[in-house]
Amino acid sequence: MTDRIFLYDTTLRDGAQTQGVDFSVDDKLTIAHALDALKVDYIEGGWPGANPVDDDFFAKSPGLKNAKFTSFGMTRRPGHSAANDPGLNALLTNTIDAVCMVGKTWKFHVDVALNIIPEENIEMISQSITHALTRTNEVLFDAEHFFDGYKDNPNFAMSCIESAINSGSRWVVLCDTNGGTLPHEISRIVSEVCCHIPGNKLGIHAHDDTGNSVANSLAAVASGVRQVQGTINGLGERCGNANLISIIPSLLLKYDGQYETGLDELELTQLTRISRLLDELLNRAPDRHAAYVGEAAFAHKGGLHVSAVQKNPKTYEHIEPNIVGNNRHIVVSDQAGKSNVLLRLAESGIKIKNDDKRINRLVKDIKAREYKGYSYDGAEASFIILARRALGDLPKFFDIISFRTEVERRLNARGDLTTISQAVIKIDISGKLTMQVAEGNGPVNALDAALRKALIPQFPDLEGMRLVDFKVRILTPQQATAAVTRVMIESTDDTGERWGTVGISPNIIDAAYAALEDAIIYKLLRVS
Repeated sequence: MTDRIFLYDTTLRDGAQTQGVDFSVDDKLTIAHALDALKVDYIEGGWPGANPVDDDFFAKSPGLKNAKFTSFGMTRRPGHSAANDPGLNALLTNTIDAVCMVGKTWKFHVDVALNIIPEENIEMISQSITHALTRTNEVLFDAEHFFDGYKDNPNFAMSCIESAINSGSRWVVLCDTNGGTLPHEISRIVSEVCCHIPGNKLGIHAHDDTGNSVANSLAAVASGVRQVQGTINGLGERCGNANLISIIPSLLLKYDGQYETGLDELELTQLTRISRLLDELLNRAPDRHAAYVGEAAFAHKGGLHVSAVQKNPKTYEHIEPNIVGNNRHIVVSDQAGKSNVLLRLAESGIKIKNDDKRINRLVKDIKAREYKGYSYDGAEASFIILARRALGDLPKFFDIISFRTEVERRLNARGDLTTISQAVIKIDISGKLTMQVAEGNGPVNALDAALRKALIPQFPDLEGMRLVDFKVRILTPQQATAAVTRVMIESTDDTGERWGTVGISPNIIDAAYAALEDAIIYKLLRVS
């Protein structure tokens, strides 16, 4: 008999507390839809009332198909009733499927941070949950500092979470908030808690301050909890949260079928892509040595290892890399990456036989481009265009003969410093040569405007297309101002579909144009 483990993702809330991470509403939508396609059970979108981004994000439903859209916030404040607490009621939007409320379970915090008597803290938990259930169907209680609290005063910690259960909370989530608890302590405490509260009502929320958050999460599951919380790539405050990208395959592949989640084999193959998608959105380099999904996770360098792996990959690999959407990399193998490319083609609806000679050429082209710095994780539209061009299946919608951009920086009549950008393009559309000029708030914006002026009369479907994100990464910082630049563009249209494209060049404008051109071509492919 298999045990169902429920996956709760908090990338958009706890992950957003990572130093240097600042999600936009569009970023949150992209991540939420990727997680929903992965079939996690809960997606914690943020803390309504805490900041304008989260307020905007919760203003309307993200349209999730599989996951429960969940808000996060505190129980009522001391001295307030639950019904009249503005912070608590801000969580209960009409867009959510569930709410997760954090409350104190460490008497030290109740005494010092809240400065209230223990009985009032328990009342705050109970009354908040009871009130929330009048506005939403499901409540989770986030037992903050539970493990520290249990070690300090087990009776008080237990009385807090028992109050939550008795008040109707679907889950009580045991939190290692400071991240200082070790796996053997997790196992002991969870086992003791399960003597009083069934494991199918318990979750684990681990932080990584000792580097043990994944191990702690797995130890908690082995000891009885049936919900695991974490983030993509281990994002989170201080040292981060438990990494779901490591936890998920470990649960599904390392326990002889004892556990199941909402993911099947197809979703499991998406882990590498989603991990790298998040890194691209954050404009940072992926961790090459990340477990399961890192570029080096299944890399083998010469000598004994290569020889053995070519005979049987099990000699130096604990799983087949394609199971998690990754790729084996052997320098001496010219076939490395073929299976991954075939998988991505199939996912994109491009059918081709495994023995088609064009695949080998495409693989070599991709590898050459990746060596230059191209990344197609987060730029699936560029990948589709590259593949269709290699397979001879890409229509010629237009041909840019030339373009020029200018930036003028000057003082206006009031003495204010202003910058004006202008783009001039010469373009061939179905054999007809035309030239267009446009201005913008930057050279890329001006180039986009000029392209639209030229193309919309022939392709009116481009009217509803717009750019929603633009990210630049310097790939060779040691070359200073001569460095190679990668530009990632995310686009959308009136249908709500979003797609990413990429361009590489030592010239940032040229890189931006390449990404922009791919974005337009992808849109035209969809409507042609």
